[in-house]
Formats: sequence, structure tokens, C-alpha cells
Amino acid sequence: MGPRIGRVDVSEAASISAQIAERYATAIFEIAKENKNLDGLESGVNDLAGALDESDDLRALIQSPMISREEQGAAIVAIAEQMKLAPVLRKSLALMAEKRRLFVLPQLIRALREALADERGVVTAEVASAKALTKAQSEKLAAALKDRVGKDVTIHATVDENLIGGLVVKVGSKMIDTSIRSKLSSLQNAMKEVG
Repeated sequence: MGPRIGRVDVSEAASISAQIAERYATAIFEIAKENKNLDGLESGVNDLAGALDESDDLRALIQSPMISREEQGAAIVAIAEQMKLAPVLRKSLALMAEKRRLFVLPQLIRALREALADERGVVTAEVASAKALTKAQSEKLAAALKDRVGKDVTIHATVDENLIGGLVVKVGSKMIDTSIRSKLSSLQNAMKEVG
């Protein structure tokens, strides 16, 4: 009887990715803090997040098992140098490519943003809206969330046209869903129970 091959639980895989990202994030953050370059780290993290959001090629680079370790490493180093990322971030990305760990880049960005916000006594709110928030809407939302959580709040906004209208706000482990999609889903469930 050969070795048993079991199924991989998706939540288990996500948890492992989060753990890997957390270890890298902790090391990167501590080195940047020692070098008194948290501002440079934050700027690099924001630039990297923007590039990841905008570039299909970058997402393919970090996720594709078809790209060799060497090609991945050379490409991510070239990208990091072109973006003028902080040295600790450049070296870490090269190491992650060498270890075939670039697939955790989105979780790494999230972990670094949390560490930077925590260091400054700020909470980050992930906000998804059907349309881009105006500066006034963003400021009003940040003020309302500050009253609720008792800390300064930084808004990280994304657009999700599937929401139809309203917002989905995540602050830490709490989520507030006022989207029309959510309300329609609740109404549909209520209608099923009646009928």
C-alpha cells in the first residue's frame, strides 16, 4: 500500500501562507525599525501594493509555478530596484524568490501595513465600496471609525463594483457590511423561508 495522499484544506493552506508572511514581515519590520527607516518601508509597501493591484504580470510572476526560481528572483530584484524599494524590502523579496515564497506577497503587505500602523497607534480599515470614495467621504468614515475604535484610523479603500452600493468595512476581526448586495442576499434568504 502506497502513501496516502489527502486533500489540502484551503483554510489550512491560507493559515500556512499567513504564518510564512508573518515571519518575513516581523523580520523586515524589525530591521527597518533598527535602521530608523519605517517611513521608507511604508512607502515601499504602498508602492508594492499598488503595483500588485495594477499588474497582471506581477501577480503571475509571484504565483506561477512555471517560472523558475532564478527567473523569479531576477525579475523581482529588477522590479524592486526600479521601484527604489528600501534595501531591506529588496533583499527580502530576493530571499523570498530564492525560497519560492513570493506567493505570500499579498499577505506580507497586509502584515507589514498592520505592523506599521500598530507602531504608530493607528488602525487600518479595509474598505470596499461600489465606487471610489471621495476625500470627504473617506475623512468622514475615518472620523466615524475613530469614534468607534478609539484610535486613529487609516482607510485602505478598494472598489468592488459587485457591491452595487454601500460599503464593506473590516477593522481587525470586525466587519460591517452595509452593501446592497448583502441586503439583497438577506432579502432573498428571507423570501426562501417564507415560500
